[in-house]
Amino acid sequence: MLSLLVAETGKTALAEVEMPEPAAGEVRLKVAACALNFADLLMIKGTYQDTPPLPFTPGMEVAGVVEALGAGVSGLQPGDRVACFPGRGGLAQHACVPAELCVPLPEAMPFHEAAAFQVAYGTSHLALEHRARMQPGETLLVTGAAGGVGLTAVEIGKLMGARVIACARGPDKLAIARAAGADHLIDSTTGDLRAEVKALGGADVVYEAVGGQTFKDALRACNPEARMIPIGFAGGEVPQIPANHLLVKNITVIGLYWGGYLKFAPDTLTASLHTLFGWYGEGRLRPHVSHRLPLTRAEEALELLRSRASTGKVVVEPWS
Repeated sequence: MLSLLVAETGKTALAEVEMPEPAAGEVRLKVAACALNFADLLMIKGTYQDTPPLPFTPGMEVAGVVEALGAGVSGLQPGDRVACFPGRGGLAQHACVPAELCVPLPEAMPFHEAAAFQVAYGTSHLALEHRARMQPGETLLVTGAAGGVGLTAVEIGKLMGARVIACARGPDKLAIARAAGADHLIDSTTGDLRAEVKALGGADVVYEAVGGQTFKDALRACNPEARMIPIGFAGGEVPQIPANHLLVKNITVIGLYWGGYLKFAPDTLTASLHTLFGWYGEGRLRPHVSHRLPLTRAEEALELLRSRASTGKVVVEPWS
């Protein structure tokens, strides 16, 4: 088994380890694809909110084929095609994961799309439907709109009947957001986010993945009773929220940590994924994967995220 192991904070290396055996309640997967997330970079740096002890294998979401069952597992059989969000361990040729977190795949869904599907679509669906309770006809502002989660927020927002304003860096990334369904585009490198959103009537829901000044500008572009959802801080600065602005305009800031639902409400997360895979099977969602690389180039794949050179998702395929 070839794994990408973190030898020490901030560094990764490929290593050979023994074939893992599934514990009770687990299955062993032959990993066909592992999608990368910005959280993987934070975990490697040791700055993520849920960083495991070193050394560990990164890779939060995977898709593959069930190879072996641990004691007490029912409802799955060797040969089943599944996706899973184990939180780590996916950058490997084999991985043992909790059976209860495995979701059967639509027969026509390729593994690279299945791996790229869970965190990005799951985050956006829970954020917009479960947390913000977004309604048809509302205006949704998405920052970082060509990124792994931002692009899915554009797509799901449009599917839910919102008018979508997409903010991203440069015309190429904005074109991708447009293809996902965005109604209005704002170039974050040249535009005035606050002024342009206000000119479009303001935002009722903000899906904010950048942080820093972008968060502040988006907050000032909110309509009364708007809901802001801080998804991440790709710009590197965690914003300080001015409570007086929330008070004056009756704005709600809603936290969302998708992976946290595994601990306190896993049924909410898995029900959302079943809905999303159903939408995929109906042709209503189209995952965007910009790069597919082998495990031997995993560090290169991670660098695509660090440098923001990717759009949508980056996927590592251990057996390619």
